[in-house]
Amino acid sequence: MDHNTLKQYLLSKPEAEEHYPFDDYTAVFKVQGKMFALLIKKQGTPLLNLKCDPGHAIELRDIFPEVIPAYHMNKRHWNSVVLQGDLPAGEIQRQIDHSYGLVVKGLKKSIREGLEVRHGKPALYAGTLDQNQSNQQSGL
Repeated sequence: MDHNTLKQYLLSKPEAEEHYPFDDYTAVFKVQGKMFALLIKKQGTPLLNLKCDPGHAIELRDIFPEVIPAYHMNKRHWNSVVLQGDLPAGEIQRQIDHSYGLVVKGLKKSIREGLEVRHGKPALYAGTLDQNQSNQQSGL
């Protein structure tokens, strides 16, 4: 996934914003002031740091060599995706969705409910719902 496509996907998440609080090349992506992704370069290699459920984080590291413990983050809750590997674009998008959904779930109730009203739960939690929850929300 190229850099521009990746940034477009990150910014396509509801109310996502891009910030540069550290320097001119480390992009931080936030929803309602909370970070869900960090796009950096470590020794010339592009990395995407994403929040992840701790158990799932270990599974992803075991399955994909491009997924490693997060650089400069809590390694229990964050993974780094090496963007120069063979990880399919769909898998990167799925991990972004998961990160975004986890961050939204952790927002204060009033903020979270406001997002749900404005954008709908499926748009916010696409990467975090199991099939039963998804079917319940869509009325199936």
